[in-house]
This record gives sequence, structure tokens and C-alpha cells, in this order.
Amino acid sequence: MINQNIKAHMSETLKKGIRYDGRKLDEFRNVEIETDVSKSAEGSAIVKLGDTIVMAGVKIEMVTPYDDSPDEGTLMVNAEFAPMADPDFESGPPSINSIELARVIDRGIRESETIDVKKLCVKEGEKVWSVGVDLITINNDGNLLDCAGLAAMAAIKNARLPEIDSDGKVDYKHKSDNPLPIEKEPVSVTVHVIGDSIIVDPTKDEEEASDARLTVASINKNIICAMQKGGSKTLTVDQVSEMVDLAFKKAEEIRKNL
Repeated sequence: MINQNIKAHMSETLKKGIRYDGRKLDEFRNVEIETDVSKSAEGSAIVKLGDTIVMAGVKIEMVTPYDDSPDEGTLMVNAEFAPMADPDFESGPPSINSIELARVIDRGIRESETIDVKKLCVKEGEKVWSVGVDLITINNDGNLLDCAGLAAMAAIKNARLPEIDSDGKVDYKHKSDNPLPIEKEPVSVTVHVIGDSIIVDPTKDEEEASDARLTVASINKNIICAMQKGGSKTLTVDQVSEMVDLAFKKAEEIRKNL
């Protein structure tokens, strides 16, 4: 937890439009994306957002479809908060925060219909592709949500389906030239409220001082596909409107990196 005196000082400086690292209130840190970083994954990426670093890997397997969706492939997102990334992270079962992060990113990808799951069907009722996205934190200096969301999308775009040999068996050691059937490209932007100020891309200290946050996953033309509110402070209608508009603006800027 952040010291209350530091939080009060931060709130006052933010009112003057000043952040500790010199950025504007609506300014993101530098975004760097590197893809194809794992040879064993079907798709992979590392995203650096300032000093926050997240790696994403995509594994694609042939599975039996669910009974209620025999002609649809599946998608699952998992997140691991590795202790090497932050002394506050502990080894063992997934934490509440890592579970929330995975669910928020999963929802943004799923609800935007990023992947046409029907095109993942190989043989109805028998064989479909299952897409698993694993997110691993490398370093945490705040805003893991947005960094991990970018890493997930970069890895999905980088992914290629495994080859199928002449006998119909999957060759997991070799990737084909066939990408995943991507229809949309959602980008998540998390907007925070600290005192009376609204900011994006918080550092870890700013994140710990945050009173409330709103994660907005959107696609082109400012269409919302998922939202998640966090923090204890109640948001007014005007605040939500301002935060959503800011998320739209930043998403358009960040989407260029993809």
C-alpha cells in the first residue's frame, strides 16, 4: 500500500498536470513490441510499456469440441504473475489479480469476436482447434492490464496453425503458413482516477495510489466490446464518459503499434 502522505502529494501534483516521470496525464510510455520470441509456441510476443514487460505465448491444439458448440473452436487466456517481476507477487496458485487480468483480456478478445471460432472447426463434432494464450509477467512497473492485452493480441496475430500431415495427424513441431482467422483487433486501455485527476498508463506508484480504474476494450470506430471497473471509489456518469472517451483516443494511438 502506498503511503498516504505520498498519495496526497501525488494528487496535488496531478492537479497541476505534473506526473513524477514528466509525462502528461493522458500520455502513455513508449511501447515496444517484439514477436516470434518463442520457437515452441505457435505465436509469441514480448511487449515493453516503459519498464513494464509482459510475454505472451499462443499454443494451438486439436481437441474435441464442446457438446453445445460442435462447430466452434475454443479460446482460453491464462496469466501468471511471476515473483521475478515484482516482490509483491508470490509463487503458488493464481492470485485474484492475475485471475482478473486474464478474465478481462479474455473477455475483450472473446466479446469482440477477434477470432472467428467457426473457422477453427476442422470436422464438426469431432475436431476443432483450441487456442490458449499464456501471459507471463517479466517486470511490473504498473499497467500490466494494458501491457498484457497488447502482448496477447500481438501473439495471436503472430500465431500460425500447426501443420497436418497426409494421414490427418497434427505435427506440432512444424507450423504451417496459415494464420488464425482474425476478424477484429481489440485494444484495452485502462484509465485511472487519482483524487480529482484522470490519467492513463500509471506507473506502479500511481497504480497503488489509484482510487478507481476503468478498463475499456474497443475495436475500430470506437466500439466497446468489454469494460471492467476496479477500485473502491464510485464513478459519476460524467467521469465514466470522460474516461471512455480518453480510452478511445488512446486505443487509436496504440493500435498503430499492432
